[in-house]
Amino acid sequence: MENAFLQDWGITLMVFLPLVGALIMMLVPGQQEENHKTIALVSSLVTAALGFWLAVDFYRLGSEQWDTLHYVVDRSWIDIVNARYLVGIDGISMPLIALTLLVVPLVIIYSWNHIPDPGNAKAFLILTLVLHTGMLGSFVAQDLVLFFVFFEVVLLPMYFMIGVWGGENRLYAAIKFFLFTLFGSALMLVSFLALYWLTGSQTFSIAGLAELVAEGDLSDRAQWLIFGGMFMGFGIKVPMFPFHTWLPDAHTQAPTQGSVILAAVLLKLGTYGFVRIALPILPDAAIDWAPIVGGLACAGIIYGALGCLAQTDMKRLIAFSSVAHMGYVMLGIATMTDFGINAAIFGMVAHGLITGMLFFIAGSVKERYHTLEIKRLGGLLVQAPHLGWILGFTTMASLGLPGLAGFWGEFPAILAAYEPAAGISTNLFRVYMVIAAVGTVLAAAYLLWLLQRTAFGSPSEEFADDPHIHDMVFTEWVAWVPLLILIVVFGFVPGIIFNLTDPAVSAFLHGGAP
Repeated sequence: MENAFLQDWGITLMVFLPLVGALIMMLVPGQQEENHKTIALVSSLVTAALGFWLAVDFYRLGSEQWDTLHYVVDRSWIDIVNARYLVGIDGISMPLIALTLLVVPLVIIYSWNHIPDPGNAKAFLILTLVLHTGMLGSFVAQDLVLFFVFFEVVLLPMYFMIGVWGGENRLYAAIKFFLFTLFGSALMLVSFLALYWLTGSQTFSIAGLAELVAEGDLSDRAQWLIFGGMFMGFGIKVPMFPFHTWLPDAHTQAPTQGSVILAAVLLKLGTYGFVRIALPILPDAAIDWAPIVGGLACAGIIYGALGCLAQTDMKRLIAFSSVAHMGYVMLGIATMTDFGINAAIFGMVAHGLITGMLFFIAGSVKERYHTLEIKRLGGLLVQAPHLGWILGFTTMASLGLPGLAGFWGEFPAILAAYEPAAGISTNLFRVYMVIAAVGTVLAAAYLLWLLQRTAFGSPSEEFADDPHIHDMVFTEWVAWVPLLILIVVFGFVPGIIFNLTDPAVSAFLHGGAP
């Protein structure tokens, strides 16, 4: 039995509490930096506490009910187009909501003594909280108009984070990020409107549209074209090859906190859009598109890995690794199987934890050495041993070492390609499986190369006696330890996520959208 308060108010409060915190911060003078940090942290922690209460209540429902939406709120919103404030949570959205609720408070804790220049804590933390609301709203929205609004809400805060607090080429990176994402969003919106008009202008509800399409209201050609529009919108956000070119620039120029949020959560909006919207509403078109999606996923795996081997900047290398790792997620989705999509959702969470952690480390290295040029680094294990060992641990997780979360983000996706869903070429996907497996070898090469160049050996003469180079500080420990623990826990007990997602995945693959 669902808690009555959570049923009526749980999701709405969770989504909009960060926005309330941002509004309170607007009333506080900018000079009161400590007060702004406190308000931002308390807002995110209260939001996380409410989300934890929702998660516990959801878990108590039992696995037999995780395949349907709970805490559903369905209210009139824009009557003229039948758009509604329709939100809910199931086993697919819960892991990504939990990831968001974890990452944002940790980013704020890290920011306590790492506010980037120019040091405007008020504006920086307000943007972080607005991002928080946009990300949570995207994961709970069950109406396409509502999803689009939340999907776009995250665009401007990240644009300003990169453009104001980024590196030397921040304006170029911010504009490129904005234009790429906006172009994809425009195509996605056209697809949503085409679905609405061609199915009779009755609803923007995901479940309602899935039912209308299943009844045969759309021609095969229309479904194929509409899926193509969604593919562009979500694929640019992932980002998939060849739409990935905005990501290395955005990551390289973004402040550490922006890179962590972008890698840990924002990229997941694209893959989540495929799983939540495109596949349940247009399953036949998804099967037609599967060879293309799978092929581009494999291209991203190999291209991202080769791109990493060519990089001279630590953050840019980690950014290209995201292109490769998200390729495994998209390969799992392209199989259209229970196993593959469950692996994809696990891969989203694992990538969020591990790559977010890598960007945290890169930010702290930049703060100490004032450079991320790999050839100038070295001897991190000598000068900052804890930081060096954590870098070693995280690179092992990223390359897919068994016993850590990264393994379950890659291996099941590769395995799922051996036997894709009916209607998808098995022989082709087995070729994809081999290509993806080769990608794991390249991943080991570039990650071990990064570790060897930055952590091992003796410090270079340039930094050997630099007093600014020190080991980890308290806020870094507090922000990083939860991520490190979860990387180990999910590595040894992957069923925590797989058992949660499987009922909901099976529901939309075999019984329609939840």
